[in-house]
Amino acid sequence: MNFSLKKEATFNYLEAGEGTPIIILHGIMGTLSNFNGVYNYFPKKGYRILIPELPLYTLPLLRTNVKNLALFVKKFAKFKNLENYILLGNSLGGHIALYFSKLYPENVLGMVLTGSSGLYENSMGESYPKRGNYEYIKAKAEEVFYDPKIASKEIVDEVFETVNNRIKLIKTLAIAKSAIRHNMAKDLPLMTMPTCLIWGKNDKVTPPNVATEFNNLLPNSDLYWIDKCGHAPMMEHPDAFNTLLEQWLKKRNF
Repeated sequence: MNFSLKKEATFNYLEAGEGTPIIILHGIMGTLSNFNGVYNYFPKKGYRILIPELPLYTLPLLRTNVKNLALFVKKFAKFKNLENYILLGNSLGGHIALYFSKLYPENVLGMVLTGSSGLYENSMGESYPKRGNYEYIKAKAEEVFYDPKIASKEIVDEVFETVNNRIKLIKTLAIAKSAIRHNMAKDLPLMTMPTCLIWGKNDKVTPPNVATEFNNLLPNSDLYWIDKCGHAPMMEHPDAFNTLLEQWLKKRNF
């Protein structure tokens, strides 16, 4: 991502555009560059895009959980003087958006969830005993996508480094356990904000039935599918993702 990261107070983030704010939340193995397509496109369409770097590996271990990541997002929004905004999250980022919306519904104009955890997910938990095996980690990273070539050497190297760094591994497992504890099934029917679900038909991490369940439980949700697509639609099919998201934003008058 050829954009300069802003570093202010305790926050590292990207920001572009003016208009309705959209705060983007990355996943546990995700980076800000996963949202290149969104970041390049929507500032030109009248939206203010903000992508904070989530403190996945810098919070104290006992505070490394979904709730405290949601509280971090609240602090970031307050720091940027934002009162009402759309939250867009992939994987763990979607789960954080959900938990945030449970805590602070008055601040959330709408949610966009893509491959979100919060109900069910196939984690990389069983990978950790084999974390020293590069080819095994490469195969696991490729499973995230319909087209394995999307899992570039840069992506695989980053995952390999994460799971072989003891501190990062412990915190990754802490977040994964926290995600299981913070199942959102009972909360979803109470979340009335407009929600856009954009899902890969071939997602192996949060399979299509998870998207259908989200759609059934969230009372004000719209579900869109992308064919030949895995767990990260905004990476694998950025143009299709942007088209669907823009259609939804217009439909909902954002």
